[in-house]
Order: sequence, then structure tokens, then C-alpha cells
Amino acid sequence: MIEISLLPEKPYVELCDLLKVADLCETGGIAKQVIAAGKVKVDGIVDTRKRAKIKKGQIVEFQGQKIKVV
Repeated sequence: MIEISLLPEKPYVELCDLLKVADLCETGGIAKQVIAAGKVKVDGIVDTRKRAKIKKGQIVEFQGQKIKVV
């Protein structure tokens, strides 16, 4: 599982940005495409909101990889 830490001044990270930061997508455009195609899950449920606010404790799944925001 990949763990990504939030910056102290920011209580969330947008879903498309999280996929880029975790190196699972090369660009934001690709991240938005895979999210829109329903290939990303947030806490086990498919989420197609490109700018969904992912907060501490949530787990994102994409291509067999899990990302936990800490």
C-alpha cells in the first residue's frame, strides 16, 4: 500500500492530483480520464468525481494499487 501524507495546511487532496502524486498516472489529463471511465475506487466504491476531496484515512484503489492518505 502506498501512503501519501497531506500537507498540514491542506485537509484534503483532489482525487486526480492524488493519482499523479502517487505516480500512478503521468499527467492530470490521464488521471481525469481513468477516473471518468470508472477505473478508480474510493473506500471500495467506484468514484467518477475527478476533483473528489480525499481526506485522511481514505483509501483509493487503481490498477491493483492501494493508496492510503495519512
